[in-house]
Amino acid sequence: MDVAANLRGRLVDSLLAADVLRDPRWAEAFRQVPRHVFLPGFFAQRPDGAWEPITSDHPDHLALVYRNEVCVTQLNGDDRAWEQALATGSAPGVPTSSSSMPTIMAIMLEALAVAPGDRVLEIGTGTGYNAALLCHVLGDSRVTSIDVDPGVLARARSRLDVAGYRPTCVVGDGEQGHAPNAPYDRVLGTCAVSRIPAAWIAQTAPGGLIITTFNRAIGAGLVRLTVRDGRATGRVLPEDGRFMPLRAHRQAWADDALVDAVSAEPRTSRTTLLPSRAVVDPSSGFEFFAGLVLADVVVAAEPIRLVHPDGSWVRHRGAVVDQGGPRALWDEAEAAYRQWQALGKPRRRQFTFTATPTEQHFALDGTDLTWPLTTRPPT
Repeated sequence: MDVAANLRGRLVDSLLAADVLRDPRWAEAFRQVPRHVFLPGFFAQRPDGAWEPITSDHPDHLALVYRNEVCVTQLNGDDRAWEQALATGSAPGVPTSSSSMPTIMAIMLEALAVAPGDRVLEIGTGTGYNAALLCHVLGDSRVTSIDVDPGVLARARSRLDVAGYRPTCVVGDGEQGHAPNAPYDRVLGTCAVSRIPAAWIAQTAPGGLIITTFNRAIGAGLVRLTVRDGRATGRVLPEDGRFMPLRAHRQAWADDALVDAVSAEPRTSRTTLLPSRAVVDPSSGFEFFAGLVLADVVVAAEPIRLVHPDGSWVRHRGAVVDQGGPRALWDEAEAAYRQWQALGKPRRRQFTFTATPTEQHFALDGTDLTWPLTTRPPT
């Protein structure tokens, strides 16, 4: 019995049952493309937060590969953490490359709505698994994949070759796309962005689609945009989507700011009736709207902390909130909650997104309300 094929079949059955996989072309791709070839080694996080290495020698390697879960393949932007984990059994770090959760991969591939002959640019090659799925459906010559990390790309190219797929693989800054193979009928961002890069719009054929996620700690989500006349317009998809950020869009200021918020003296402390979960939990109906109002805020848990690049911060301790900095962020969150209720509690699918050469913003159906993105991501 082919254990890997059996596990792939179970994974596909679960994606079909969850109704995230509908197109038989993608279902067949998930059945045929061997994910384990792209994941000979990856990290599993322990309860203490450290990352331990899982190699092909691990007795549960295949079972872990074919779970419907993300598999982290790099920490801290280089390979030293992997070498440390192999040598000592674990390593600390922040994930910087991975094989995405199959559910979100299926959702985004379905959203591409590809037709035979379409040319696709994938931003963020990672392990190469998603590029292999694209090649299985469209053919190698129709797929271009770019990654900023030469080592990551070299491994992906090698594993794609082993699996029998040969897309165009390019080392480069994904924010700039890859002009030599443009125009593309579809641009697929498998990393989160703080704004839609101008190059993606310029390199998408008229009527083509951009599918990506936003780098937002609160209110992240998938968007599906159609490009015409230098504009990208479309809708926020109902499904939540969370990806590692494009490296050029990473919020490098956040870690120190979150640490500082633990010990900072509050300007105000008071009780609140708004639970922190309503603001920061993606399963909350309010979370997306909260992210529009609390743009650029980053989040840490235990206790819940919110920090904005202007120095404003919140600590949420049960029913008590401490606030500091130039803005009262929790007051803004509570006002946003009241506004959201007055608007009829709109959900993700009721919002649109527009990117032009001069501005990018979300808007709410049936209103004149808009929420602009920042011109550049915080650094």
